[in-house]
Amino acid sequence: MKRTLRFIFFLFLVRPLVLVLLGINARHRQRLPVKGPAIIVANHNSHLDTLVLMTLFPQRLLPKLRPVAAADYFLRNRALAWFARDVIGIIPLSRSVKPGDADPLAGCDAALAEGAILILFPEGSRGEPEQLGAFKTGIAHLARRHPDVPVVPVFLHGLGKVLPRGAFLLVPFFVDVFVGESMRWSGDRAAFMADLDRRIRALGDEGHFAPWA
Repeated sequence: MKRTLRFIFFLFLVRPLVLVLLGINARHRQRLPVKGPAIIVANHNSHLDTLVLMTLFPQRLLPKLRPVAAADYFLRNRALAWFARDVIGIIPLSRSVKPGDADPLAGCDAALAEGAILILFPEGSRGEPEQLGAFKTGIAHLARRHPDVPVVPVFLHGLGKVLPRGAFLLVPFFVDVFVGESMRWSGDRAAFMADLDRRIRALGDEGHFAPWA
């Protein structure tokens, strides 16, 4: 039932919305993984970021796509939790971990072991429209645990204007997606994070979109 709901939601609502109403210019789409396990890492300005990234993959891979999302936001009430888990297929992640708490990355570990393609936003939350925030190091911890899993950087532009944080109405605006070459755990957290930051900024520069300028 869950799988059927996901297919219906994406096929009849999300794909027409993203591909027809918005129009997506996806560069280097061939760099996206064709199977899991894999990790997609992107900048984050809008709730539409997740849906756009998921539409870049063929419908047959939909069951394998698992966005990692903030538990405190998406599980805050029963209806939203049902939609986030059963329709979108999120892996809830706690943003505040205290000593003695369960491993916050356990759900990600289990999904990767099952061949999932995770979607992560290392900024942690949606920032200001078309602005790039600092990356949190959770992605480095996950990559260290799974050194053979490819990490694919992606730069998104335009969605912060289509549906910025706090907005409820879509504003039609052309969306660009730039997919980078995959990378893997380098053995050093600082070096890994610096390389990831450099790659995503380079993708923005490629399209002459530089929110850090």
